[in-house]
Amino acid sequence: MNKRILLAEDDSNLGVLLKSYLAAKNYKVTLFVNGRSALEGISASSYDLCILDIMMPEMDGLVLAKEIRAVQQSVPIIFLTAKNQKEDVIEGFKTGADDYITKPFSMEELIYRIEAILRRTANKPISVKEDNYVLGAYSFDPQNQLLMFKGQSTKLTTKESELLELLCRHRNQILERNYALRTIWIDDNYFNARSMDVYITRLRKYLKKDTSVKILNIHGKGYKLIC
Repeated sequence: MNKRILLAEDDSNLGVLLKSYLAAKNYKVTLFVNGRSALEGISASSYDLCILDIMMPEMDGLVLAKEIRAVQQSVPIIFLTAKNQKEDVIEGFKTGADDYITKPFSMEELIYRIEAILRRTANKPISVKEDNYVLGAYSFDPQNQLLMFKGQSTKLTTKESELLELLCRHRNQILERNYALRTIWIDDNYFNARSMDVYITRLRKYLKKDTSVKILNIHGKGYKLIC
């Protein structure tokens, strides 16, 4: 089955070019020319991945990503940005983005990033039941991406779930920073490292109700989940 991609791009020439190229690679692409129409589109249907231009009329990509997370929390998001500024990229990761690509870019690079994300987020064997992890008063179900605390559940994004599961597998041990980056983000570059810091901060907020559960920074090495 062809993967469905939501593409939000206000540059009509680039949007049509991207849609045609991705369609030639067997993706089913729906193009929206502004953030408002893209939000209406994702509210009416489901997608396997979203590609969002940051600078768009009516609703920019950062606001759109936050709205998408309220509708489909786990759908992967790639940002397109003409600004090569760290602040934009970090703000994008704070909204839950999985990756970004700076204009101008090659189509081959975009395809590589799409395929890398879809490999990470799809095709876990359904015949294999994932373990549930007990973290103090919390229970974590990685297959359904649910973190539960005293009857209340929090639906995690794909990256939040992947990172927490990796921490769980190494609990009370050091999870090396570069290993986590290569495992989840594929590349251990600066922007991905900052992205992981954002996700670590989120996980700490989710786990703060039980003070016996901590994610420690191990200087120069990585992180350690204590529980």
